[in-house]
Amino acid sequence: MPEPEGPAWPSGDSDDEQRERSGDERTHELKRPAPDLHDQPTVWAQRPSTASAPEPPGDTTAEPPATGGEAAAADKAQPAGWFEEPTSQLPLPAARDGSAAEHPGADQQRTEPRAVPGPQPGQPQQPRQPQPPHQPQAQHQPARQQPAQAPAQQQQPAQQQTPPGERTVVTPGLDPARTGQQRQAPPHEHPTQPATPPPAGTHAQPMRIEPGMENVPAAASTGEQPAASAGQDGASAAPRKRRKRTLIGSGLALLLVIAVGVVLALPAVSNRLALPWAPNAPKADPPAAEPVNLSLRGPGDTPGPTADGVTAALQGPAGNAALGTLTGSVVDPATGRTLWERDAGTPLTPASTTKLLTAAAALLSLDHGAQFSTKVVAGEQPGSAVLVAGGDVTLSSLPAGEESIYPGAAHLDELVEQVKAASGGQVSSVSLDLNAFTGQPTAPGWAPEDTPSTYMADVVPAMLDGGRSSATDGKAMRVPNPGGVLAQQLAGRLGAQVAAPVTATAPQGAKVLGEVSSAPLRELVDTMLVTSDNLLADVLARHVAIAAGKDPSFAGGAETTLQVLRDNGFDLTGVELSDGSGLSTANRVPAKLLTELLAVAGAADGADPRTAKLRPMLGGLPVAGGSGTLAGRYTAAPADTGKGWVRAKTGTLSGVNTLAGIVLDADGRPLVFALMSAGSDLGPGQAALDGVAAALRGCGCR
Repeated sequence: MPEPEGPAWPSGDSDDEQRERSGDERTHELKRPAPDLHDQPTVWAQRPSTASAPEPPGDTTAEPPATGGEAAAADKAQPAGWFEEPTSQLPLPAARDGSAAEHPGADQQRTEPRAVPGPQPGQPQQPRQPQPPHQPQAQHQPARQQPAQAPAQQQQPAQQQTPPGERTVVTPGLDPARTGQQRQAPPHEHPTQPATPPPAGTHAQPMRIEPGMENVPAAASTGEQPAASAGQDGASAAPRKRRKRTLIGSGLALLLVIAVGVVLALPAVSNRLALPWAPNAPKADPPAAEPVNLSLRGPGDTPGPTADGVTAALQGPAGNAALGTLTGSVVDPATGRTLWERDAGTPLTPASTTKLLTAAAALLSLDHGAQFSTKVVAGEQPGSAVLVAGGDVTLSSLPAGEESIYPGAAHLDELVEQVKAASGGQVSSVSLDLNAFTGQPTAPGWAPEDTPSTYMADVVPAMLDGGRSSATDGKAMRVPNPGGVLAQQLAGRLGAQVAAPVTATAPQGAKVLGEVSSAPLRELVDTMLVTSDNLLADVLARHVAIAAGKDPSFAGGAETTLQVLRDNGFDLTGVELSDGSGLSTANRVPAKLLTELLAVAGAADGADPRTAKLRPMLGGLPVAGGSGTLAGRYTAAPADTGKGWVRAKTGTLSGVNTLAGIVLDADGRPLVFALMSAGSDLGPGQAALDGVAAALRGCGCR
């Protein structure tokens, strides 16, 4: 007879040892066999057997008879009519409220015997009846119980049954419980033999069926819930991975904390962040704020320098033969007294110390915030434009945002943008109006090689970067035609042509297409003195003349400069000027005038009304060993004692060395001085002058 088979989904079990469970229809009804005395029973899945019709002749299968002890053990291990076979692990059903089943180990997968009812002794086998196809039940719906039947008839689940002559074949890798259907074996296939249970008392290795339907030995049960192995579902591997990731994360966090601590411990970082352990952190409370007073005052009740003290201090340095013919004077600006002098009234060639006269005249006669403009107006012809020069020679050729050697200079690009916006980009020709200045572009007393050179260009009222070939190099060569270069640059950036001739006069009342302005006068004076810019000095002298209504030429600038100084009470005996820069060898200035200008600029506030106007002169003087034309001087003894303490304007021509400025003596009192040498060599003469000024720094001069 074919192997009696039952439905794959039993609906219930009345055995007292089997607990009824609710949940997923895929969950098998489970039942434990009787425990074995030696160990926990081997776990076997049980399949129910149903009564069937008499099997066709020649197609019967008989189970091998059990012998002696084996039969007895089998009788103890399971009731008659039951047999066992390996089954796959299935998840336990969840409780109706969504929680896990209420029994130990409900969150783990377990393998228990599946009870399958078989023919009872003395009962005839009933033919298997076809059952309707399996209908999935809703999750958490309990298995439906069939009404009790006669003892000879076992309860049948409402599931699909295999017709007579066919058997159930389990395809490897395909779980009938998951697909909800069974493949029917063809008639010629041999029916599956029921598994013979192992003899009682033996420790048979239980088997489990993995999802791929492969038989794998199951772990022996010890009565305790076994921990899930990594080979089953990775449950134990996950905690290990999490622990590993936690350890790695903790290590990285520790390394990060250490790294941050090391960085914060670095002196540069701790100083920048002002951390408490920074080396530069204040070791005490900050001092109380002191009131700010910009006036130059003496150090209180300390006795001031005397004429004898200054004379004694300068006796050696002033006698240096490298100085040639030396004239000069030293004045205490606090009292106005002359403390030392040597032929101070004798006029000599001042060279670039002439710029002190130009700066004083400009600061005394012009607004310190005055700016000089460069503008473009519409020409007489359609599409023409005229650049009207206003005396700004610092206009920058660099893009906006980049600084040239002239701090705060206006930019040509800014002017071009204004012109394009005002004209709609319809400018076709460009010309220059240079009528702001008159006369020759060079002064009497200049050598032919003075222009163009690294230190001078033709003096015209408009140009780019002081006529230099480089906007950022103060020693760059000046171009021979600075006005023409400006016209070309302007036309090129406007997409226009330079008119012929390039010079023209702007129409009266012409429409202004664009205008830019220079830095304020005070900043221009600083730049002129620090860098000893000859071009800027002669341009400022012309602005002094324009403000006074004089001719804006070399002669007009020199004449107006002297007139402004004279009007402000300065003694101009023996003074002669041909330019405002000192490049002319025709200039003559006595040392006495230079010290008088500096003494007024350094006087105490309120003592002289001229002081407030001339004070910016002191800020523009180069610092010994630090800035401008004194940056490379005061580096060797004996002059190095004056490094940082002497501020002075230099003057250098062939055979001429001059130095005029201010110094603080050993008691902190300011002293102004002017030193002029004739017939001295450049290097030795400059070093000798520096030694004289440094001697004033090293004494109290009492």
